[in-house]
Order: sequence, then structure tokens, then C-alpha cells
Amino acid sequence: MGTFKIEGGHPLNGVVQPQGAKNEALQILCAVLLTDEKITISNIPDIIDVNKLIDLLKNLGVVIEKINRNSYSFQANNVNLDYLESDKFREEGKALRGSIMIVGPLLARFGKGYIPKPGGDKIGRRRLDTHFEGFINLGATFRYNREEYFYGVEAPDGLTGAYMLLDEASVTGTANIVMAAVLAKGVTTIYNAACEPYLQQLCKMLNNMGAKITGVGSNLLTIEGVDELSGCEHRILPDMIEIGSWIGLAAMTRSEITIKDVSWENLGVIPSAFRKLGITIEKVNDDIYIPAHTNGYEIKGDIDGSILTISDAPWPGLTPDLLSVILVVAAQARGEVLIHQKMFESRLFFVDKLIDMGAKIILCDPHRAIIIGHDFKSQLKATKMSSPDIRAGISLLIAALSAKGTSIIQNIDQIDRGYENIDERLRALGAKIERLD
Repeated sequence: MGTFKIEGGHPLNGVVQPQGAKNEALQILCAVLLTDEKITISNIPDIIDVNKLIDLLKNLGVVIEKINRNSYSFQANNVNLDYLESDKFREEGKALRGSIMIVGPLLARFGKGYIPKPGGDKIGRRRLDTHFEGFINLGATFRYNREEYFYGVEAPDGLTGAYMLLDEASVTGTANIVMAAVLAKGVTTIYNAACEPYLQQLCKMLNNMGAKITGVGSNLLTIEGVDELSGCEHRILPDMIEIGSWIGLAAMTRSEITIKDVSWENLGVIPSAFRKLGITIEKVNDDIYIPAHTNGYEIKGDIDGSILTISDAPWPGLTPDLLSVILVVAAQARGEVLIHQKMFESRLFFVDKLIDMGAKIILCDPHRAIIIGHDFKSQLKATKMSSPDIRAGISLLIAALSAKGTSIIQNIDQIDRGYENIDERLRALGAKIERLD
């Protein structure tokens, strides 16, 4: 496991280009299994989770050509289904959460799909019921080996379209069901579907491949099944979570930073959430400019004067992946805020590390924390800590960059799972950060 050594307390300055979106890439890469024709994808982030999925596809028999660092072509014209029943797949399939989304395409095209219980961040229970209930609605037979934690769905005679009301607006669940339904016989209607920009991107890509999906961008999707899909070219959006992370980093280190080509129309409420903390965010063409907050930033209370609450919600609400960043940035704000993390019951447990650094945080319960900002009247103190998951990891890194002294962050593989060459890009802005083996 690698380690970051960070000398904090230095303002940064410069321009950053956001990476391609991790959560979109995981969906898009699985969709290459739906056709035997070539698919070219650009702006793929060079991060651990995505690279693991690319390796899994390669072991599944997909022909992969690396065009440059962030562009690949994929052709699934000789898929090795025997790999799905191998011990190697049992190990590789459970190594990342995104592997669950190969099941829908495999089921649709080959009549069967298997997956070991997938891994991912340890942020609480992450149920798979929505995925498999959707497949069952389409006519698949489900089985589960409790001893090996191995899931399977089979439909040797093909899938049949159906109406379904999802029990939760799961992004990966919606993506998996959509990919299964595009090759099903008849019409599938999905109500309470997720409608995040990355899910919209998947639907647009599938339509470019010949699928017939309507209602894209809403929570009611209608899919008319087709016999086959063709190849296409697709470019992945910039990563909204990374963009939010750069915004938080700029504010808390009182740095002047420009974030290039952010795709403003796909950021939703993210800019307004940071503005509620008093952070100045300026739109310059398709860029975000954040001036140095030398006088700090002041939290804006609710209009009735009560304490501000920032909480996550399905799109177009605030993504839960940014609450950790917003929480740490609030530690140096002027005022108080309640952070309410509704989706995952273990995501806020990293705040004990911030408390050790001197942050004023009251963890009310697994889902809620009250933050009382320092207003930069005292700096956080450097410390030694370990990254528990991707988003907590980047939040601790932001805290360390703003803290007085030299901090050590261990288990940085967690950060590398979601952020491309983060130390190199920070050094380009003037940060004093070193990667240790």
C-alpha cells in the first residue's frame, strides 16, 4: 500500500483539467459486451477501478486496443463464457463494485450472467436486489450460492420486455436493467429509474448503437427491444465528483484555481451546494474559476435563519459522493452546517480523523454530522491517518493540504481508485506532496 507525505498550509495556483467520469466509464465499458462490433471510447480515466474492469473484459475475451492513455477500442466478438465459471473470475469479479454491470449485457446477449459478490468502498450495505429483481421481471431465472457469495441469472430462451417500478432509483441497477432490456423482446418500461447524467450518457450511447430508448433524462424510461446492436464511438463526460473535489480544495487551501471544460450543463446543483458554503464560483465559458478566498467563506443559513442542512438525494439532487468533501470544506467556513448523508450508514465515520486534526465536528449518528467552522482563525493540525474509501480519502487529502505541518496518509490505493495521478496534478499547482512506496 502506498503513502502520501503532505506538507500543508501552502496556497496553490493554476489550471486543472478534470479526468473522465469514473462512474460513467464503469457503465460504458460494460456496454461493449452488447455487440460483436468495435466500440471506441475516449476520455477514459486512468484509475485503478477502471483499469481493473478493462482487465476483466480482456480476460472475458474482449479484444482491446489502447489508442492512447485515455482512449481504447473494444470488440467483444469472441467472448469466453467459460471464464465466468472460473476461480480467476471469482477473484477478479469481486475486486470492484462496477463488475456487477457486466451481468445485464451478458444476460441479454448470451442468455446467462454470473458475478461474485462485488467489492468497492466500505461505506455500508450496498444491496443488489434492484439489479436482480429487474432481471427476474424480464424473465430471467435467479440463483444464489450463499456459501460462495455467487450470483447467477439465466434466460436461455431470451428476455421479454416488462413494466417495472424500481424500489430505489439505483444508478447501477438502472444501467444494468437498461442494458439487459435493449435486446429483450417487446417493450420494457422502467419507472423510478435513475436519471443521472452518466446514465443519460449510457442511454445515448446505446441509442447510437441502434437501441430504442425514450424518456432519457427522466425517471420513466421506455425501451423497445431490438435484435442486435452495432458499434459506435463515445466520449465520456468530465467527472463531476472530481470537479467538486477541486472546488473544495481551492476554497479550503485559499487557492486560485481554474477548472477547465467542466460541462456546466451536467453539474446540476453541485455549484449551488458549494455556494451555500459561501464559496465564490465563477462561470467562464465552460470553465470554473475559483478566486483565492483570502477572507474565508461564510455559510448561508436558511431563509428563516435556521442552520443550513446539506443532504444527498437522487439526481437532480446532490450526489452523495460529494458530501465528504463538503463536510471537510465546512470545517474552515464561517458558521455552522448540518451534513445529512442519507444513503450509506458508514460514510461519515472518517470524521474522527478530522476531529483529531482539530476540526469542530459533532457526529450525531451514522447519517448526520454538525460542523462548526473555524473561519481560518486556527489551522487544522497535521497528523498520520489512513484512507478508508475513495471520497473520504480525497477529503482527508484536502484537509492535509490545508493543515499546519506534515501529514501522512496511508492506504492511498483507495484514492487512486477514483483519482487519476492526483499527486502529479497537485504538484503542478504548487502542492508539496510526495508519494512513498
